[in-house]
Amino acid sequence: MENLLKKISLFQFLLIAISLFGQVSVKRLNDPSIVAQHKRMVFQDWGDWRPYPKYFLGIQTNFAYATVWGMWAPKINRDYKDGEDIRPLKPTGVQNQRFAQLKFQEEEAKKIKAASDTIHKRSVQDFAHWTSATVDADPLWLLYYKRMLKPITEFPITPQNFLEWRLKDQQTFETLSTTGTITRLQEELDLIKEKYSMSRSMDMPRGKRFIMYHETLIRWRKFVKELRKHNNKTTILTDYKNILKNHSNYALPPAWTPASDQQIVQNMMNHYKHRF
Repeated sequence: MENLLKKISLFQFLLIAISLFGQVSVKRLNDPSIVAQHKRMVFQDWGDWRPYPKYFLGIQTNFAYATVWGMWAPKINRDYKDGEDIRPLKPTGVQNQRFAQLKFQEEEAKKIKAASDTIHKRSVQDFAHWTSATVDADPLWLLYYKRMLKPITEFPITPQNFLEWRLKDQQTFETLSTTGTITRLQEELDLIKEKYSMSRSMDMPRGKRFIMYHETLIRWRKFVKELRKHNNKTTILTDYKNILKNHSNYALPPAWTPASDQQIVQNMMNHYKHRF
């Protein structure tokens, strides 16, 4: 029974102690001087210097004020009270300046990120145009050069007859073969096809690739023009040859032999003998 009473008394004592401690804590948290300090340090007002001074016959009677802000206070306290407004959250305070600087840095970071993304996208695009794996998807290739360079791929690599060379007939092919023109045309065709193959298979900048396309196209047009010119020229020569061959059956005039001086005089006498 005595132990139970002791336990109850101890429990009551603990409750009273906790209650008193709680009241003291609340009192400290709601201390007007601390609250005034909090107001000064944020944004509300630079002032409310608690504890307030009290005077009696011009003599300071508030010991707390005298030791905190008054003549007995440390110099640092008086300098703080009489100094400039240093609230960090005032309109021009340090904290607001930091917030503004942070906002500015965020905007700069966004610009840097946008520029970085643009550079990355451009790099990806440049790589896509650089590599030979994506040449078939290029718009300029699809719209123009694919159609213009198609005859190169359709032309045989090593033509063997007049049909593959796009000539008129076998006789024209034989004439060009005899004169060595076919060999030279074959060398030019090899160069054109090699340049075309390089432009399609090598990794290079997009601009350089299309320059190679254009150079190949110009060379191909010259090749076709020269082939057509030889074809027409050979046809004309063949026609002249046939004309001469058709007229070879007619009798030729007798061969001319120079006359002697005696024959010349005799011919002159015979010509003028009836006039004199």
